Amino acid sequence: MIGHEDLAVRTLGPCRIDSPLAERLAARETTQHSVVEDDRILFDDTLSMAGVRGVPVGQLPSLEPGGPRQRIYFDPAKTRVGIVTCGGLCPGLNDVIRGLVLELCRHYGVRRIVGFRNGYRGFIPHYGEDVVDLSPEVVQHIDDEGGTILGTSRGMQDPEEIVDALERLAINILFVIGGDGTIRGAMEVVRVIGERGLKIAVVGVPKTIDNDIPYIDQSFGFQTAMSEATKSIHAASVEARSAPGGVGLVKLMGRHSGFIACYSTLAKDDADYVLIPEVPFALQGEGGFLEHLRRRVEDRGHAVVVVAEGAGQEHIEEHEPGRDASGNVRLGDIGRLMRRLITEHLDDAKVENNVRYFDPSYAIRSVPANPYDSAYCLRLAHAAVHAAMAGRTEVIVARRRRRFVHIPMALAVSRRNHVDPLGDLWMSVLEATGQPVRFE
Repeated sequence: MIGHEDLAVRTLGPCRIDSPLAERLAARETTQHSVVEDDRILFDDTLSMAGVRGVPVGQLPSLEPGGPRQRIYFDPAKTRVGIVTCGGLCPGLNDVIRGLVLELCRHYGVRRIVGFRNGYRGFIPHYGEDVVDLSPEVVQHIDDEGGTILGTSRGMQDPEEIVDALERLAINILFVIGGDGTIRGAMEVVRVIGERGLKIAVVGVPKTIDNDIPYIDQSFGFQTAMSEATKSIHAASVEARSAPGGVGLVKLMGRHSGFIACYSTLAKDDADYVLIPEVPFALQGEGGFLEHLRRRVEDRGHAVVVVAEGAGQEHIEEHEPGRDASGNVRLGDIGRLMRRLITEHLDDAKVENNVRYFDPSYAIRSVPANPYDSAYCLRLAHAAVHAAMAGRTEVIVARRRRRFVHIPMALAVSRRNHVDPLGDLWMSVLEATGQPVRFE
């Protein structure tokens, strides 16, 4: 059970400098009668969860809220900031970079901001990567483009060398934009910073297109990815309905979590089956997926199947997974396997079929953020800047139950967020598709 110690936020020290936003905050306090830094946010979200702790309300575990402070730790005129993006692409990366730079420059008056190229390797002299000077003029229109202007890469580098680079450039604040592997790397950087007795804040903006970071409402880019995925589901449906025995098969992102597959299916409501990593399924036999699909194609003349990339890995034989540079297990290609097995099964049953396969993964992750994600990215960037200028470190900023909060990095990588096979989201998917509760 999560307790007070798990939610404690690290700080570099007391805040003794008046914030440039202090006057605005004072005006807000007189109208709202609240001070943001004193207004803790309860971690538990149900009465039953809070009740089992058996403690008074004032002793319930709570999260530190995000937002600006009256007093800050860093002197803006003397502060140098670094920004790095790591891991796979995701809609909204440029929006976050832009939001960080504009907030630092326009509201705090920070004038020295650099971007490190191509992930953590940008800190390492061996790769010969130069830094990018970032200003409001440089980032003004980057939100119109997908990807990241800083480039990205997978895999951690030597944290000692990373901190060497921070010292050489006199960096006071490092913003790290990435997923769980990136956050774990940032924790190693914080460890080395602490061992050297340095006062450098490291603040993360969590990025995962799969929406699998725990304890937050949603990760940026997910709404855009889900929206783009619906286009492929619609195309698969059109293809399936336009040919005898048509089967549209769509493979979507989701290594460990099937959120994109679930939500895009609900948004389009054209799919007959959704297969996700959280729900194992049998392929063969009377109650297996393939036989159920055969009956549906014979009854209706067509079908649409949506499969998350991490689903059904147990069915991929003779696959030596290995790992990528980030340490993630390399997945077998469930989409190509399903295309082959569906075709073979329908052929063996003498059912006319036309299987159309769609894999839009790279097209989805490389597009610009939609308006919802753009606004969300900007607010995340604001929260990250406020946290860092107030001396918070080894935290990520995120939204939990519609409130921006500071979450310790260790808690953010303690587990993955999954689709609950007994929860209301999966029940909605079963209702929308009409597929069985399980294939076995």
